[in-house]
Amino acid sequence: MKIRQSLSLLLLLMASPLANAGAVVSVRTDQPGARINPAMWGVFFEDINFGADGGLYAELLKNRGFEFPEPLMGWIKISPSLAKGELSVRTDAPFAPANPHYVRIMSEGTAPFGLSNEGFRGIGVRQGEAYNFSAEIRGVSGTPKLSVRLYGGDGAVLDSADLQNFTDTWQKYTATLHPADTDPKARLAVLLIGKGTLDVDFVSLFPEHTWKDRPGGLRADMVQALADMHPGFIRFPGGCIVEGSVLARRYQWKNTIGPLEDRKVLINRWNYEFVHRPTPDYFQSFGLGFYEYFQLCEDIGAQPLPILNCGMACQFNSGELCPMDQLDVYIQDALDLVEFANGSATSEWGARRAAMGHPGPFHMTMLGVGNEQWGPQYMERYARFSEVFRVKHPEITLVAAAGPSPSDQRFIYAWQQMRSLKADLIDEHCYAEPRWFLDHANRYDSYERSGPRVFMGEYAAQSVATVSPKNRNNLECALAEAAFMTGLERNADVVRMASYAPLFANTEAWQWTPDLIWVDSLRVVLTPSYHVQSLFARNRGDRVLPVALDSMAPEEARRVYVSSVLDESSGAVILKLVNAGPRESALSVQLDGIRHLTKGTMTVIRADSLGEVNSLDYPDRVSPTQSDFSPTDAKFEVTLPANSFTVLRVGTAK
Repeated sequence: MKIRQSLSLLLLLMASPLANAGAVVSVRTDQPGARINPAMWGVFFEDINFGADGGLYAELLKNRGFEFPEPLMGWIKISPSLAKGELSVRTDAPFAPANPHYVRIMSEGTAPFGLSNEGFRGIGVRQGEAYNFSAEIRGVSGTPKLSVRLYGGDGAVLDSADLQNFTDTWQKYTATLHPADTDPKARLAVLLIGKGTLDVDFVSLFPEHTWKDRPGGLRADMVQALADMHPGFIRFPGGCIVEGSVLARRYQWKNTIGPLEDRKVLINRWNYEFVHRPTPDYFQSFGLGFYEYFQLCEDIGAQPLPILNCGMACQFNSGELCPMDQLDVYIQDALDLVEFANGSATSEWGARRAAMGHPGPFHMTMLGVGNEQWGPQYMERYARFSEVFRVKHPEITLVAAAGPSPSDQRFIYAWQQMRSLKADLIDEHCYAEPRWFLDHANRYDSYERSGPRVFMGEYAAQSVATVSPKNRNNLECALAEAAFMTGLERNADVVRMASYAPLFANTEAWQWTPDLIWVDSLRVVLTPSYHVQSLFARNRGDRVLPVALDSMAPEEARRVYVSSVLDESSGAVILKLVNAGPRESALSVQLDGIRHLTKGTMTVIRADSLGEVNSLDYPDRVSPTQSDFSPTDAKFEVTLPANSFTVLRVGTAK
């Protein structure tokens, strides 16, 4: 299968099909156009589908502090027939006032008695790796031991450790477990051995190997998948959870920093949102909080883009509004976040950051005001934020919302208002069938070149219908997204940033599909959409190159989309080509302005069926293949395979 190169970002409408062998693609390599934002291609993290707890945050125990409304959710009482004892959830003299519940375990010593935690749809452990257990424990009576046991899904003991010598004050006790086997469905038990009573709280089990081996850190393989994409930014902590179904359940960043025991548990909006996918055990521990988000961005070289509540609850739920005369609290939270991220270590909030281990700034330059709001109430609230920030922090780019749809009256009204408010970036969202993305690859060709710029902050092709549980991350969706992205790239003077959504999903605890990356307790699956996003991000380039199409045949079943960019550091011309049709397509490529070519590469994503997907058992059915690509002349022929996305990097010599 041959695939050739033609670089350029169509200044010409490229949503048109290139038909057969007569089609000519001309790239003006000597006339580079708009500069491409270094943060053009990023990722959008939402705490949906167990994306944080049970996902990116590597804690393996659910409800470790007994703070869910049902305090023992996730836990099972272990009481063999010979055991005599009692369990009670208490709040008197707690270990942490912000998380006041704990468990008192009393045993008469006739048999092991205690609790077992199921984890997040099972605890995934690997043979040969270490897992660090910890708990806050207070002795009440007697001298019992606490046996910590890791059981496999089949009931076999994978490892155990005993803790003892407890005092009458809260103290942290630790042990390290080394499972004898790999098991995706393990569980952890804490059992009293001997007669006595213990108070137990903040029970935790973490893999020793986390991202950068940070204690209490992030799941290494999930972060690695992000790092491998080279995203230009990370938008966090989500969309609808920022708003909350009511304002009392909104995301408040100040509750997510500092010691873990000071971070109050909050119900996740996706716990109860969908009748067809209820998730009653979905809560936010905030072990992954704003400090950890900023740290993650720094780790992988991505710019942070936090989103804050603007005084409006989710308009798909209550639509509750903070009165305008009480909005200053929300604005002050935003100002304090700038200080937390960027302020000196001697400032109030900069000192909080420094105390957590980061004396220097995180260099935040962007901030989202609201998530997916619309209507006059949003406009007046955004205007207040904008007015304050233009005076106090003009260096911060504010991101404004344009509602949930890319073209309805809410969207049109938002753009009209935001133009008059001179907004910096407008966040557009679109979830639609693949055909929409193919038909709108030229969407931004006609946008005004002055005024607010675009952040395509949420988009994903839906194989069946938006919110359908039958959606799949198949090749057809990925190719439609790639075609649309060529239009984003061609119009990089208008579209400054873009991110697919949602990012992560647990295969056994999801609420929304499709998603970019799927995981279970031990494995990570990269979807065809992930590979498309990654190839765009890793081949971003610095300048758009103009493209012209000639000798185009009438519309056929197969359709080709193209964009091209220049990598200034290497001199490489990068051409992105999508053939969203069932037959191969032959093109003639002319690189105008190039005299000498050097070695390049060709990377192709393809499959025989548009319905092909990757899965836990077959993770590489749709994945990129790379080969050398070295045309000998600036004019060459290239054939695009059917149902394919190709990236050509053509080296040039000055």
